[in-house]
Amino acid sequence: MSKPLIGLIPLYDEKKDSLWMLPGYMEGIEEAGGIPVMLPLTEDDTELEQLCEICDGFLLTGGHDVSPELYGECAVKECGVCCKERDVMEKKLFSMALDQDKALLGICRGIQFMNVVLGGTLYQDLPTQKDSSLEHHQKPPYDMPVHQVRLVRELPLYQLIQKPEIAVNSYHHQAIHILSDRLKVMAYAEDGLAEAVYMPEKSFVWGIQWHPEFSYKTDENSKKILKQFVRAAEEK
Repeated sequence: MSKPLIGLIPLYDEKKDSLWMLPGYMEGIEEAGGIPVMLPLTEDDTELEQLCEICDGFLLTGGHDVSPELYGECAVKECGVCCKERDVMEKKLFSMALDQDKALLGICRGIQFMNVVLGGTLYQDLPTQKDSSLEHHQKPPYDMPVHQVRLVRELPLYQLIQKPEIAVNSYHHQAIHILSDRLKVMAYAEDGLAEAVYMPEKSFVWGIQWHPEFSYKTDENSKKILKQFVRAAEEK
């Protein structure tokens, strides 16, 4: 049986004007049983339609801040660098993938982007916009857990992991503020932030705020999430 093909949204380095990819995204998907392919950074509808047809699932990677323009806000001074090309590409590709009920997993920026394109909003900068004592922007090593998240019983993530709480790594300064009414929260941080979401009307559309691409080698929960994603893509 052929392995499912997983399209990965490319990371972009504006200083070097180059596309790149963290090895953990690729290796984590490979270990989970899929074939990862880094996509081109394109806004061309025909190319995106062809990519959507070829790939069995898509991983929305981390990276630049999501542009506040997408959720009707002006950028605060603490908002980080945005990448218009990524925003445009991901919005188009996400819509196409949803229409075809492809398997979708969003990590860090990915969960934030999902929420935005489905009608939600973000905290543009957690340190200045939300009072919390939790460490959401850890220093290296990035595979070490720094806080707990509480899993909502009976929802898919709890059903997969079978634990009420898990420890996660964390490296972000934006997060879900107002949740899209098309998403449900599967896990909360101790300060109330949504840490994992899913889209009930689709086969597999999950978003997680932490980073299995850093922790999959040592964390069984990260391995389970990636395997569940690849398995869902395989069923398409």
